[in-house]
Amino acid sequence: MAVSDPCLNLAIARLSNTGNQSFVIWVVKAPFIAGPIPHNCFWSPELTGSWQAWQEVFALDRLIDNTFTPLIETLPPLASVAPGNGRNNYTGRLMQDLGLNLWNWLFQGSILNTLEHSIGIANGKDKPLRLRLDIRDPDLIALPWEVMQSFPGKPSISLSPHILFSRTTNNVESLQPLPVSQNLKVLLVIGANLPAPSKLSDSTQYLHLEKEADILVKALTSDNDPSKGVGVCDVDTLLQPTLEQLITQLETKNYNVFFYAGHGLSAPDGGIIYLRPDRTINGTELAQVLTRCQVKLCVFNACWLAQPATINRQALQNSSLAEVLIHHGVPAVLGMRDQITDEEALTFIQTFAQALAARHSIDRACAIARQQLLTLYKFNYPAWTLPILYLHPEFDGELVRPAQEEVTQLPENSLSGIRSRSPKASLRSLSVPEKVWSLQTGFALLGRINANNDIAIEEPWISKQHAKIFCRNEKKDGKTIPTYFISDNSRFGTLIFDRDGWQNIHRQEVPLRSGMQIKFGCSQGETFEFIVET
Repeated sequence: MAVSDPCLNLAIARLSNTGNQSFVIWVVKAPFIAGPIPHNCFWSPELTGSWQAWQEVFALDRLIDNTFTPLIETLPPLASVAPGNGRNNYTGRLMQDLGLNLWNWLFQGSILNTLEHSIGIANGKDKPLRLRLDIRDPDLIALPWEVMQSFPGKPSISLSPHILFSRTTNNVESLQPLPVSQNLKVLLVIGANLPAPSKLSDSTQYLHLEKEADILVKALTSDNDPSKGVGVCDVDTLLQPTLEQLITQLETKNYNVFFYAGHGLSAPDGGIIYLRPDRTINGTELAQVLTRCQVKLCVFNACWLAQPATINRQALQNSSLAEVLIHHGVPAVLGMRDQITDEEALTFIQTFAQALAARHSIDRACAIARQQLLTLYKFNYPAWTLPILYLHPEFDGELVRPAQEEVTQLPENSLSGIRSRSPKASLRSLSVPEKVWSLQTGFALLGRINANNDIAIEEPWISKQHAKIFCRNEKKDGKTIPTYFISDNSRFGTLIFDRDGWQNIHRQEVPLRSGMQIKFGCSQGETFEFIVET
């Protein structure tokens, strides 16, 4: 498997019992052992004014206003923004003003230092930094975090060539092992062509879904030539299928991409998509078949499916289609934050599909397609802010990978001695001497009792797939040295005893030394010792 790019995961949550405007931001994962580094902050009236002004010009539907109303009701009136020299200057200033304010609110103090350190590590490895934002307060999801920028004139974070930005949610179970894909296998579903209100007038318009399907198929299959670095792509199309037809098609072939083009609505249980005029399916229902069939990427070229549902003007937790599918185990989901015109949708889907076919990662392909929207529809129009990408925190974003980049997998019953080259190691309990696990193959999965785990620990805070311990060769002083690592995939983390005491390495990968003490999930848990035999 190709080496993953350095990744920085940040989380935002509202502080309870401290007022409506108090939040905490912390580091969930970093390219170095950084710790949680919590940073408390307040939602400022200046940022509220910037957001309100942005909505008055760019919000295409009342949903954005509704989701954020509880936070802005008691704050001062909207700060005026001078129009300047015409509409273009005015709207450009609004876009930039919100981007700067969001950046300055999110990246302060220790959070900014962690970002700069992470970018430095990524630059040193000549790789982009994957920055993923976990927004745990539903009222904040409606904001276009993708427009954040550090300084005037700098690219927005979702357009940067050095940062691959996406959203995520870390309150999920570990990702199940995914089959390696060398080519794109796409199921394109064209939903009901219902009339929708036009954002340009009071009339209604029908989406050009058949045209979109034709463009997508041509974009994906026109350069089916592996010798050019472009993967072979197979596309099957379903026009207004019944639910039974959709399920049968997904279960018949091993698709790694699910495209939906049609109408969508924000609603509880993961939004609603229209397969036929008389047949809808929500995100919770759709997730069952998508995860069972191991689909890696879902793209919804429909309005509002990255938007939380609201009841009595209150945004519902984990209610958008994108969030629901990620929570159910779909590795990557792309949806639209608001209404999107037919032309904008066609532009995005064509560029995104071409980038995927050219073997770009999902987050890179999204950035490329977003740049195309900005080029055609300009910075001061909201088109480029509409696509919202969610990635599972353990997914590296690689949809396809050439065969030559894959490590040859050793058959289970092979008599080869390749596995025996790893130094002998073991994990043993410090309180129960007879509890010892030998890592004879240089690899072990650890978690609760499970047929797939090599090391099973019966403690309530252990995740089903808690961590993995493995050995790989590291270059040191020109020499190749086998080194053991532990990679945490759990809900509550893994604690290791280092020079600074116990450190939680939640969702991180760190090297192991012989004699290192480890606890899994809780500081009150059993203590284990990792031993490498010499």
